[in-house]
Amino acid sequence: MKKTLRELATWLGADAKEFGDVIVTGASLNTRTLQPGELFIPFRGEQVNGHKFVEQAFEQGASAALWLKDEPNPPTDRPLLFVEDPAKALQTLAAAYRQELKATFVGVTGSNGKTSTKDLLAGLCEPYFKTIKTQGNFNNELGLPLTLLAIDEDTEVAVLEMGMSSFGEIEFLSNLAKPAFTVITNIGEAHLQDLGSREGITKAKMEIISGMSPEGKLFFDGDEPLLLQAVAEKADLHAIPYGKGENCTLRLTSTAFSTEGTQFTTEGEVEGDFVLRVLGEHQAKNALAAILIGRELGLTVDQIKQGLKDVILTDMRMQVMETDGPTFINDAYNAAPTSMQAAIHFLRDADFGKKKWLVLGDMLELGEAELAYHAQLAASINKQDFTGVALIGPRMKALYAELQGSFGEAVYWTDEMESLQQHLTKKLTSDDLVLLKGSRGMKVERAMETWNRK
Repeated sequence: MKKTLRELATWLGADAKEFGDVIVTGASLNTRTLQPGELFIPFRGEQVNGHKFVEQAFEQGASAALWLKDEPNPPTDRPLLFVEDPAKALQTLAAAYRQELKATFVGVTGSNGKTSTKDLLAGLCEPYFKTIKTQGNFNNELGLPLTLLAIDEDTEVAVLEMGMSSFGEIEFLSNLAKPAFTVITNIGEAHLQDLGSREGITKAKMEIISGMSPEGKLFFDGDEPLLLQAVAEKADLHAIPYGKGENCTLRLTSTAFSTEGTQFTTEGEVEGDFVLRVLGEHQAKNALAAILIGRELGLTVDQIKQGLKDVILTDMRMQVMETDGPTFINDAYNAAPTSMQAAIHFLRDADFGKKKWLVLGDMLELGEAELAYHAQLAASINKQDFTGVALIGPRMKALYAELQGSFGEAVYWTDEMESLQQHLTKKLTSDDLVLLKGSRGMKVERAMETWNRK
């Protein structure tokens, strides 16, 4: 974005006073990440009042700032726009700016895999189009507007991740972004605590089509019965399934793995052999959505193959990390029952010539049935497939109880990271391949801190 303060004031119905010619190049809520030229947006909470940092923001290069109308003592010599509500003002600015952008917008959501799919699609597009994607966890009602305001006018493709914790949130984000294409990666169990059932999660994820243009297309997990049913109820929706089933427009037919990544083959609308620099059949499935949208954007199969081969995903997503001891697969960014089972099945089936270990942390936000979801993982974990299992967190004690009978001393549980590290230091060798998986709050990746990376 590159707009004058006068233009922003017009969008907000505010007065830029004598500072109308000041140029604004984006927006920020935090002085620690603020870039010169950005508009600083202070929030007033119970613990912290952002107005106290406005002067610091200007010293760090902010071109202007918002100011709540009922906040006393505004500076008189700074370019300020006075507003009633900073969140609504941010969203209003983003909505107005979105109307001017000519880029092709893609909205991505799903219980699992939305960040990986976003990264795969954006990475595929970057060699061929000027592309922007959601950074970090800027996928909510504040983060997405900030992303919109960071888009240059000549951007050609914008890939926006859309997260939620309750009904109506994705609908709001979709109406703000107005995507031409949308993706629902899957329906898992994350947010059962808030949405009550997988049917509720499906309803919430389907909100992503709310702001989609009438000629737009939804790409979705064709192996998920709940999504197939939801799509069938939308008579005018142009929906394209991808997955492993015969009903899918693009089908994943085979996968193979090495420490270099995943090789996979597709049939259907796009046929060929592809390579990803990340592990997992579920990642190959995520790539199907990127392939389909790449074709919609006019890329050739050869361009898509090269683009996917060069993509590097956000850290801690099936990331191979070699150390002076074991080899770790760091998939510790997040976890829910569906993604946990997918990761366990991957390690079970992969042939790397090493002994296999599972290091698993609690899955959070699963509601009243959380202990049952942890215990049910035992059905995927057999003694003949894994040398050892190490578990951390109070919820994982339910899985520990299920595995003790078959694993005996080969399964270990603790509630403390230091104890986990000590156990692994005693047990693991350079012949071991170790999966690290758990919800973000568990920080399971710390389990490998005692080894040096190569």
